[in-house]
Amino acid sequence: MSKFKRVLIKLSGEALLGHERHGINSQSLAQIATEIKKAYDKKVELAIVIGGGNIWRGASDRGESIDRVTADNMGMLATFINALALQDALEHVGIATRVQTAIEITKLAEPFIRRKAMRHLEKGRVVIFAGGTGNPYFTTDTTAALRSVEIGCEILLKATKVDGVYTDDPHRNPKAKKLSELTFMEAIRKRLKIMDTSALTLCMENHMPILVFNLHVPGNIARAVEGQKVGTLIQDE
Repeated sequence: MSKFKRVLIKLSGEALLGHERHGINSQSLAQIATEIKKAYDKKVELAIVIGGGNIWRGASDRGESIDRVTADNMGMLATFINALALQDALEHVGIATRVQTAIEITKLAEPFIRRKAMRHLEKGRVVIFAGGTGNPYFTTDTTAALRSVEIGCEILLKATKVDGVYTDDPHRNPKAKKLSELTFMEAIRKRLKIMDTSALTLCMENHMPILVFNLHVPGNIARAVEGQKVGTLIQDE
């Protein structure tokens, strides 16, 4: 059984890449859906925020011809494509799923309505939040922090390609040490590349713990919702 009643999982768009350079790898998508199903079977209410970096990275892809606001709007649309793909993959493994988006595309998804999202969760549906916050200049990390607070989650699970937070980049510095726990202030002060500062600050101000762990280890999402020690826990002092 789950330790938590309601959690939010933050997935990067890159998690869907697999061995591809762009787009969605169907095998990676199916594997992620299977991992989410393992957690769902622990009787936990699951919400998901997914990024769009496998399709469009506004900061690096926009060049000189596209301004920041337009590039960020394109990135929000990329998250919508990923959300629809993940919705189908989850329903393929037997999980009722709803996509809610901050940018209204009513023919394809519901608009984000907080009470409706919470009702879906209470009925055992997974809710995927797409479209970021609906505003440029905010990352999907900030979206995850915002939605987790809004809908009353107990923890934000950031599923990444590393097994936690390190004192330095472990790929470049072999002496980098993995941290099992740290505080929000330590993460902000040391400029650890976990989430952007606005996301960390929002979680800190609302006492929303963050667990950073490796998505690609089978069973890790399920272990996280069970409260097992995986990855790095960031919380209040």
